[in-house]
Amino acid sequence: MKLSLHGKKGLVVGIANDRSIAFGCAQAFRQAGADLAVTYLNDKARPYTEPLSAALGAELFLPCDVREEGQVEALFAALAERWGKLDFLLHSIAFAPREDLHGRVTDCSREGFDMAMNVSCHSFIRMARHAEPLMKDGGALMTMSYYGAEKVVDRYNLMGPVKAALEASVRYLAVELGPKNIRVYAVSPGPLKTRAASGIDRFDELMDQAAARAPNHALVTIEQVGDVAAFLASEAAAGMTGNVVYVDNGYNVVG
Repeated sequence: MKLSLHGKKGLVVGIANDRSIAFGCAQAFRQAGADLAVTYLNDKARPYTEPLSAALGAELFLPCDVREEGQVEALFAALAERWGKLDFLLHSIAFAPREDLHGRVTDCSREGFDMAMNVSCHSFIRMARHAEPLMKDGGALMTMSYYGAEKVVDRYNLMGPVKAALEASVRYLAVELGPKNIRVYAVSPGPLKTRAASGIDRFDELMDQAAARAPNHALVTIEQVGDVAAFLASEAAAGMTGNVVYVDNGYNVVG
């Protein structure tokens, strides 16, 4: 069965709490039969993430703050030691300093821009580089984007250019890693009330507008995003790569 993930090993980066998109995806991966490794940001975040990792039956639970030197390398070294391979990776992390995120793109600081690009975009490229030798039989790399990468979304501000860079990176990685049968995707959900989204100014208004304009007048759920991510991780998506996959109840077609 091509939609099955039985026997597959997957890494999930970005679970903060039970409302995280990454958690919805991890649940779908487990339901499809995958074995998981889950990360947590730091000691402060661990008490919120560890019970979720346990509920998922994760085989590995490891720290990963991409801003800390050596943590990404240590994470993949642990995967290599425990599993010796990796079949799919979900990257669901993003960050920009509040003062840069809430201001005009024109006014963002160099330091804020660099940090936003490092955490939200370059970390995916770094993880792809470390995943490549573990994906001996091919695999799937997934990251999370948003419609603000394609069109200007009020108050999305600095994250718009950052997510645009992420989507471009997906296309280039897809071409570079394609000969090794490694597929690369950006999943673009509609707005969801997650911890990361709470940093965006007046985010509740953005969600209300999205629900009002979507063809079926509803927001997506983390479970719906997870179902799509599980499909992309499976062999059923073998004919796709480099895509931006919208999971937004059709909002992107009306803008």
